[in-house]
Amino acid sequence: MGGGESTPADPPKIHFGQPWRDVKTVYLKNYTFLNSYKPGHPDVKNLRILLHGPVGAGKSSFINSVQSALRDRVAISAQTDAIATGCSFTRKYETYEIKKDDGSYFSFIFNDIMGLEEKTDMGVKVEDVKLALNGHVSKGYQFKSDLEIQENDKYYNSSPTLNDKVHVLVSVIPAGSVSILSDGVVKKMREVRLAASEMGIPQLAILTKIDEACPEVNTNMDKVYGSIYLKELVDKFSVLLGISPNCIFLVRNYHEEIDTNDDMNALILTAVKQMIYFGEDFVDKL
Repeated sequence: MGGGESTPADPPKIHFGQPWRDVKTVYLKNYTFLNSYKPGHPDVKNLRILLHGPVGAGKSSFINSVQSALRDRVAISAQTDAIATGCSFTRKYETYEIKKDDGSYFSFIFNDIMGLEEKTDMGVKVEDVKLALNGHVSKGYQFKSDLEIQENDKYYNSSPTLNDKVHVLVSVIPAGSVSILSDGVVKKMREVRLAASEMGIPQLAILTKIDEACPEVNTNMDKVYGSIYLKELVDKFSVLLGISPNCIFLVRNYHEEIDTNDDMNALILTAVKQMIYFGEDFVDKL
């Protein structure tokens, strides 16, 4: 045997710690809340939630995942692209309502937009996002990378009502991309956030694709908020974009499953419930 000194083994890395947010027991409670929710303001028929973020962030997939969680079956209404092209698959300003089993609709809607890109002449124009926040962009508008919507466009709403305006802005980012977001995308997202802040619109963020960023949660989906690595990503993103950690939520979108999962549903509906709370506070002040 050799006479050299033995090197002590590295201590095992602790991947999961004390959960910093409890969502395991709230799936049915959140569903009940969302199912019965009605906006308190008489001029608001549906609470409007606008999703924005870089290309491939999972905005459309999140809308599908919310629908799946609420209908307890995998559902697809927002079209997505499984091939990473680097260009936004969503080109139009889309509005999504979610239908209940009885034929009525949930009282909140999602707006999906073209993704943000690094270059100034690619992706959705920041000015278009600002106009959408104020309700000036109508469903069906085809985004242009080189020109914002014009006042003479048939999709330009010159006299938006409170119901047309956005009530909650949600930043959507893939968890694994937090550390590598380009300066150009971050600048655009902060510009949109600043515009929303000036309008008084509340803001949240969701980190998607948590299973890709932290594969361990695939078999520990109920321990997502105990992941030390995911908590580090939340804190990094908070500093990067200036969103408080208690306004950042972790989700895994449905993309390969054919059945719903209670743990995934709990993550998704927890985020949506908070969007509703923030949006309701906003319209209540008006």
